[in-house]
Amino acid sequence: MPGVGGAAAYRDLRRLAHGAVLRPGDDGYDAARRVWNGAIDRRPMVILRCAGAADVAAGVRYAVRAGIELSIRSTGHNVTGRAVSDGGLTLDLSGMDGLRIDPERRAAVAGPGVLWGDFDRRAQEHGLATTGGRISTTGVAGLTLGGGFGWLMRRCGLAADNLLSVELVTADGTVTRVDGDTDADLFWALRGGGGNFGVATALEFRLHPVGPVVTGGAVFYPAASAGRVLRWYRGFLRDAPDVLSAQCNLLRLPAAPFVPAELHGRPAVAVAVCHLGGEAEAGKDLAALDDLGPPLLRRIARMRYTSLQRLYDMAGRFGSRVHGRAGYLAALPDAAIDVLASAEAAPSPDCIVMLSPLGGAVARVGETETAAGHRSAALSVSVDAVWRDPAETAAHHAWVRRLWDGLRPFTDGVYVNELGDEGPDRVRAAYHPASWSRLRDLKARYDPGNVFRLNQNIPPAGPVTTASGEKTPAPAPGRLG
Repeated sequence: MPGVGGAAAYRDLRRLAHGAVLRPGDDGYDAARRVWNGAIDRRPMVILRCAGAADVAAGVRYAVRAGIELSIRSTGHNVTGRAVSDGGLTLDLSGMDGLRIDPERRAAVAGPGVLWGDFDRRAQEHGLATTGGRISTTGVAGLTLGGGFGWLMRRCGLAADNLLSVELVTADGTVTRVDGDTDADLFWALRGGGGNFGVATALEFRLHPVGPVVTGGAVFYPAASAGRVLRWYRGFLRDAPDVLSAQCNLLRLPAAPFVPAELHGRPAVAVAVCHLGGEAEAGKDLAALDDLGPPLLRRIARMRYTSLQRLYDMAGRFGSRVHGRAGYLAALPDAAIDVLASAEAAPSPDCIVMLSPLGGAVARVGETETAAGHRSAALSVSVDAVWRDPAETAAHHAWVRRLWDGLRPFTDGVYVNELGDEGPDRVRAAYHPASWSRLRDLKARYDPGNVFRLNQNIPPAGPVTTASGEKTPAPAPGRLG
């Protein structure tokens, strides 16, 4: 069977699966291979639009038998676009979007095709939420398996910290339920190890009382004030309660209805906040913003949590070209502030430099208690270029490179969901050394052939030397051209 071509794969998968099977030229093929990053244009040999876990299992078993490269597309919201194989089999899970909220248990079960915007809307009908992506079109599965940052993480922990169980298809095509009791090792790996250990076909979450109204929004200051604002921000975070999350961002003011026309495109530094307490408590905790003096624009108000979760949706539009770099900061030293304050303005309106605070509930989980590491970091910093015109690619890549060259010496490690195509050493930097070793051992146990490798890959422990000098087994099965 190895060496099967597109016609045979199409025929075989139509016989084995219930969902639609698509080849190049079929209606729906281009939509099913589309990802968020418009710079990615990959063409699978065949796409299986999975109707359920049984289809996923059939697709995994078929790819292994046929020696076809396998990729897993839940919703396609990842900068690298590795959700789509170029010439292999892509399992499209976007139609598996079932969502069940249990308000009595304060729990939710979501399919891998569920978007955070839909999850938030349904959970908020009961005054509940869990930590989820700050862009509403982000998929639940990918964000959670990589750890899961969001506005709620200082009070509720990472998305992965709220994971109760996972229905998983493993590399041998078995459908199994994984939690801390049924398989503690595998459950540990799923909370931060990404898609390396199987295909999540359902995720069960713990929910928390949130909102439905919170205090949120942003205050914008001139870019020339960046150094002063960043030094204020550093002190502000030291005493911030868990109910308050505050980002500090460098950006251009958007051409949005809440921004006066004369400010559209103006370089600025912004403090963006989410406060989960009552109005009086939020007012007291945010009063320190007055120390910064009059802003260009202040847009902080009581709003629905679901509205706050759409604050960055414009930058998250599908089809934009995206390129970035990111890392953790143990602190925010003056030298790093000087790099940020002197940075050239972003080349286009959707670009952003984002400082996101950790701490709180994130830091109260042990460094190796889950696969998601760097729990003691104070901040994550990301430099994200977002643009539409292909002719502007070189300028945007150069902007990221210049700024990141200045920031990288102050960083240690990286959040795996913010990694681009940066090579195996950067993947390793996403994890604590002890966790990395454990992950590789678990990968050798659950996926020794590295079937699930189109991701930020954790290679199985083994004897073969890679180009980076690391000892790993050779990937298998092989890719078809």
